Amino acid sequence: MVAGPNTDGGARLSLANHIRPPNTARSAGAADAPLDIVFIDGFRGETVIGIHHDELHDAQPVRIDLAIGVPRPLACDTDRIGDTVDYSEVRTALHALLADHRTRLLEAFAEAIANLLIQRFGAHWVRIAVAKPAKFDDVDGVGVVIERRHDDRRVPAAAPQDGEVLSLIGNGMVPDGRGR
Repeated sequence: MVAGPNTDGGARLSLANHIRPPNTARSAGAADAPLDIVFIDGFRGETVIGIHHDELHDAQPVRIDLAIGVPRPLACDTDRIGDTVDYSEVRTALHALLADHRTRLLEAFAEAIANLLIQRFGAHWVRIAVAKPAKFDDVDGVGVVIERRHDDRRVPAAAPQDGEVLSLIGNGMVPDGRGR
């Protein structure tokens, strides 16, 4: 990501200047097919996210930059929005995710965005940057950048079951809380 000007006069990370997918982003069997990139740069919203007490009750601003790689869409030939990723629909889905997610970490939130883009919008490759621009007074923002491909096959870790939690507590151990 490249620093660029933002509206407050400071520097801001921007995907728009660095959106080329890696060569490994191409799907098997389509190694020579280029990916077109649909991007959303500087999406702003508010959500409750964080691990510290002061973040768990009030919504705070977040900034999201997306690069969505798709094989050459039919829209190049048909000029129809239905033949590509409609960034208006992505924007609407992001607003819904901000309102409904139950994640605490930006990493988990970015992963939810990646899954949404791959499963619902047919992305073959995504790069997602999620930042909290107002977390600290002395920095422009803190956040995370992830890249995912449609062929990434990661199974999320299972949350401990009630019996497992009781067993851990009985042994004097406290579960990590991820299975909220």
